[in-house]
Amino acid sequence: MVKQTAGRDGLGDFAPEFARLNDDVLFGEIWSREDKLSLKLRSIVTVSALIGKGIVDNSLEYHLASAKNNGVTRDEMAEILTHIAFYAGWPNAWAAFKMAKKVYKDEQAADEHGGFFGQGEFNSEYAKYFTGKSYLKPLTDPKETVFIANVTFEPKCRNNWHIHNAKKGGGQILICVDGEGIYQEWDKPARHLKAGDVVTIPAGVKHWHGAAANSWFSHLAVEVPGDNSKTEWLEPVDENQYKNAGEVS
Repeated sequence: MVKQTAGRDGLGDFAPEFARLNDDVLFGEIWSREDKLSLKLRSIVTVSALIGKGIVDNSLEYHLASAKNNGVTRDEMAEILTHIAFYAGWPNAWAAFKMAKKVYKDEQAADEHGGFFGQGEFNSEYAKYFTGKSYLKPLTDPKETVFIANVTFEPKCRNNWHIHNAKKGGGQILICVDGEGIYQEWDKPARHLKAGDVVTIPAGVKHWHGAAANSWFSHLAVEVPGDNSKTEWLEPVDENQYKNAGEVS
């Protein structure tokens, strides 16, 4: 039986019956029915319901911690919150991610990069289009939904100039999640990026993006659906272009 005293501790004098129902029924009886539903699944259901209702206060943080204690791993929680974002809304998911990072902060290795989503594997398939090493962690299946991947750049790493072509729609959205980076469109000043920044890249725009000289950098790359979408890879960003972009304040 799950022991809970939060109700009596917080409301025992003001609302003793509510406190009893919270401690003895909700947690004492419902949460203890592990023969019907495991504690891990109950935590996932509870976290999903709270975020779906826009409840991202200390009660969510408590249930995120409970989910961790009940066996929901860091990677599983990242995937759960990514999935919930499409149903509960992007702002609710961002608020939940901030709490989840706090709860799971001790599970990220000191030498691991990539932010909450993790570094992923060396991006060998596209290495010829990058200066320096990049890492890729797909978060969704492009055969089933919009493709989202976490891309991580080592310091000074950047991709070549490129264009997302499409007859209709298309383009890309970058959601910065960790470190410091740079984004630049052709014939325009560079933009410095940090966690929380969002870049909308229309189809047909020549651009590049990557890490700052002294920082790892990670962003989610969201492929915008379009007709006959295809990435056109162009020349590398040379050292002078990269240096000048890095000097922009």
